[in-house]
Amino acid sequence: MTDAVTIENGFAATGAGEWLSGRPQPVAFSGSARRRGLRGWAVRDRSSLSLVETSGKSYFADASRPFLTFIPCAAPVKAVSSKVLVAPAVSRVSAESIKPIPFSASNAFSVTEFAHKDEKSCWVVMATVSRTLRVAVADGETLSVKPDAVVAWTGEKPTGYCAKLRLVDFILPRAPSTLVLNFHGPSIVWIEGDSPRRRDMPGRFAGRRIV
Repeated sequence: MTDAVTIENGFAATGAGEWLSGRPQPVAFSGSARRRGLRGWAVRDRSSLSLVETSGKSYFADASRPFLTFIPCAAPVKAVSSKVLVAPAVSRVSAESIKPIPFSASNAFSVTEFAHKDEKSCWVVMATVSRTLRVAVADGETLSVKPDAVVAWTGEKPTGYCAKLRLVDFILPRAPSTLVLNFHGPSIVWIEGDSPRRRDMPGRFAGRRIV
């Protein structure tokens, strides 16, 4: 098994091995590729990720998220599960649900933690809508990020903050426009661009401001 990956032209190419990937992946492969779901009780990232066992070279790519970012996990990295393209399966430690609005499942999303295990190298390739930026947050500083712009981070779990929060925001699936996640240093945060269209929700709330 090799845990090497090559990124070129929006594709992440791997060799034979067992990988954690977004669904459905890979888009092309030589040999065989067998995919199965994550098993366990209360697996928070099960809906976003699956295990893929490949016997040859495989290519991972997502046309809706063409920008790829390689993140080495020298320190434990928490990555937004829905933005993970591929990572060595052995690197996955756990998953949890992040609730930007405390005590509310509205706007919650899952994150997957990656870390070194058994002396094997650890990395994750993220697929995003826009290019990403790596921001170092110094000890004592705070970085505020729109939830949709968060890609991954190291350090402590962020805290949600909303300058104007109404009762209806606890139940609507669309996040308030002033909602941010505060990352407290020391940490490293990877972020991507955001747009109003990505925060629109289908149906009668589309295009309406709720705050």
